[in-house]
Parts: sequence; C-alpha cells; structure tokens
Amino acid sequence: MRDLSPTSSYDATRTRVASYFDGTATRVWDRLTSDAPVSRIRQTVREGRDAMRALMLGQLPEDLRGARVLDAGCGTGAASAELAARGADVTAIDISPKLVEIARTRLPEGLAGRVDFRAGDMLAAELGRFDAVIAMDSLIYYTRPDLEAALGGLSARTGQVVFTVAPRTMLLMTMWHAGKAFPRADRSPVMIPHDWKRLSVPGLAKVGRVSRGFYISECLKVRA
Repeated sequence: MRDLSPTSSYDATRTRVASYFDGTATRVWDRLTSDAPVSRIRQTVREGRDAMRALMLGQLPEDLRGARVLDAGCGTGAASAELAARGADVTAIDISPKLVEIARTRLPEGLAGRVDFRAGDMLAAELGRFDAVIAMDSLIYYTRPDLEAALGGLSARTGQVVFTVAPRTMLLMTMWHAGKAFPRADRSPVMIPHDWKRLSVPGLAKVGRVSRGFYISECLKVRA
C-alpha cells in the first residue's frame, strides 16, 4: 500500500511557500485579490484567478446546504465566502496565518458562522472528512510524488477533489523562468509544471484550462 504521509520534500516545500506568503508577499496578495488598482501584468493574474475560481466552483452544486467543504489553501478567502454563501459548512485553511487573517476580515458578517478559518497544513488528518475539497493553486509547488500523495490522502477523505496544476506549456515555462510576472522581491517559490495525463491518481479527469496573460493554470478533479 502506498505511503500517503507527508515527505521531507513536501515539508520543505511547504515551509518555503509559507515563508513567502507570510513574508514579503502578504501585501502583494492582499492587493492582488482586492479591487485595488494593479499593474497590467498583475491585472491579467487577477482576471485569470477569478476565471479559475469560477470554473472550480462550477464543479460543485449551487445548493451546498448540509455539505462540508474544505478550501485547501484558502488564501484571502474568496472561494470560502462563495461556498459559505451557497450554504456549505466550510473549513478554510492556509499555511499563512497572515492570509487567513485577511480572509477572516473580508468574510461578510452574515457568513461568519459558516466558515472555520485555520492556519496550518491542508493535508492534516485531524481536519476530518468532507463532501468536497477545492485546492486552487495551492498544490502547484510540489513534485509529482508529493502531489500524487497529497491527492491520494485528500481523496481518501472526500467524495471529490477539485484542484489546479501548472500545465507543461512552452509559454508558461518561458514566462516563469524569465521571471517577468512579478518584481524580483515578490516572486513566489518555483512552481512545478505537470502533464496531468502522467499523474498516477485514480479517478483523475481534466476540467479545463484558464489562460489570461501571465496566469496559466489547469483545473482537474478527482472523484472517489
């Protein structure tokens, strides 16, 4: 039986990502995920993320009353708020306490009782079981073995996982390695592009791809 527990490489990557989002990038992502004016490049990232979030949430029912949903890597909480508005009981978790605090302050007052915000590991077994999991751009930094193990662990505790990967496209690889998306001090840890067809994950299917300027991401789903 395959070992689905976190590996040292997973832990090391998680630490780097946490340091980035809880450090110099906090203000950048606070602004990027708001309505504040941003540069043309960052505007394409904002539009791409908005389109991807809509695509991912479109895989779940409009009426989520009675459903328990995990927002794995909730960031500043846009998806958590929409899930709660549909009636779901949401566990919103992120490795960055600063982003979780932003998400908490942005949540409309009427939805406060529907979202349980937490700072920590999205793979933690103590989070329990869920009817669905969404993981938007929170698994894009991990190697193939760590990604497969993470999806295996999540799938064992839910009926459906909707997540994103960075696709292996020449355009994405060129843009990323050129480092043009953000100023040097604001660059995130290097994401690892994947060919989704090579991922060894039972029940894996492609949903679609979003490409908006400097944002390119592929939506996939796993059904238990």
